[in-house]
Amino acid sequence: MEVGGMLKSIHLFSATDDNEMNYLKNIAIKKSFPKNTILFSRGDESDGLYLLCKGNAKAIINDETGKEIVLSTFGPGEYFGEMSFLDGEARSATVVTRTPVQVLIIYKNDFKKILFSNPDIVFRLLKELLKKLRRSTEQIESLALMDVYKRIAHLLSQLAELQNAELVIEEKLTHQEISNMVGSSREMVSRIMKQLQTGGYISIDRKRIIIHKKLPVSF
Repeated sequence: MEVGGMLKSIHLFSATDDNEMNYLKNIAIKKSFPKNTILFSRGDESDGLYLLCKGNAKAIINDETGKEIVLSTFGPGEYFGEMSFLDGEARSATVVTRTPVQVLIIYKNDFKKILFSNPDIVFRLLKELLKKLRRSTEQIESLALMDVYKRIAHLLSQLAELQNAELVIEEKLTHQEISNMVGSSREMVSRIMKQLQTGGYISIDRKRIIIHKKLPVSF
């Protein structure tokens, strides 16, 4: 896909005019990366905004034992790196590709012209930042107050989107990735997911998770 088409697929730029779009085409750097590539690491000094046009990535940190904790995941049309982009501070998390990806990278100094002329973009950046902050707060709360099943049920409900009267999680999540998100073992996640499938609550079709009925309060 050419750069213009990639930019138009990003919600952040849905209201840009032709002149701004032409300017963005000139400053956006198109790159492709294979699966399991670290795009940037926690603590890096960088102010690039990453626009994900193809593939999937995840933001992670590691606890004191080295265990990976998934803070969030990203799919086509989403972006990340906006915190350092806005405040100029070091990266707060490491972002790794989950599949081969195609991204556009825009650096702050190149982007200032549009930031000043189109305040709606700043507003949308801040709105997305607040959404991620709220999601992180909910994640911390669930880790502190919920048992493993409730954390998994909360995560599935949070990620599911309504499609043709069904709740569907399009993102292809492995049991290991779910365990990293909810702070549990992969074996426990596998056991609970199997029980949910046996009970007819969920099914997995081409790695998509489909929720057929309201998940039970406890298991």
